[in-house]
Amino acid sequence: MTDLLFPPRPTPVLPVIGAAGFPVGRIFCVGRNYADHAREMGHEVDREAPFYFTKSAPSVLQSGQDMPYPPRTSDLHHEMELVVALDQGGKDIPQQQAMAHVFGYGCGLDMTRRDLQAAAKDKRRPWDTGKDFDNAAILGPLTPKAGDHSIDDLVIRLDVNGETRQQATLGDMVWSIPELIADLSTLYTLHPGDLIMTGTPAGVGPVMPGDALRGTIGDFAPVETRIV
Repeated sequence: MTDLLFPPRPTPVLPVIGAAGFPVGRIFCVGRNYADHAREMGHEVDREAPFYFTKSAPSVLQSGQDMPYPPRTSDLHHEMELVVALDQGGKDIPQQQAMAHVFGYGCGLDMTRRDLQAAAKDKRRPWDTGKDFDNAAILGPLTPKAGDHSIDDLVIRLDVNGETRQQATLGDMVWSIPELIADLSTLYTLHPGDLIMTGTPAGVGPVMPGDALRGTIGDFAPVETRIV
């Protein structure tokens, strides 16, 4: 074995309800997957194909931990999302087989430096600095999938300081979970440990130090944090 110059960074591990921990690989995020959110951001949904951006595993913050207000922004936004966790990999996965790759679900917050994202968009530059930064992916414990029944009727909701900011049903997603997995697998070879953050409903907005965030989806474990 080759000696290392320094120890590798630890892999984030998410708690799992009733099971061993889930080591996080890549985090794929879906853009404009709720029509109402796309409209509030000044866009229309393009049904031709979904599009993606990524967050890195070091951006993960565990639910229940405080989020320090990030540097070089004055417009930090919340985006509440369903997280889909994969425990099987593959490429060119057919839609009808996609759900066999799903381990379970969780609640997540895609935190966004909106001003940095907007400035990058205006200049036609990549907007990684608006999306992939320390503590930008706040993730709750995972709940293993129970059979193949649909979760489309579950309500996704985010409260800030006890006031509801975002609320929709998962059935409002433009692209379904099987469609997303099948499409992603034509762009990447998927691996166990990969996560898909499936987009956010309307109602995104700014948060400030002192704000308490709590996101829920059905009876999945909530995602919670406080901005400090």
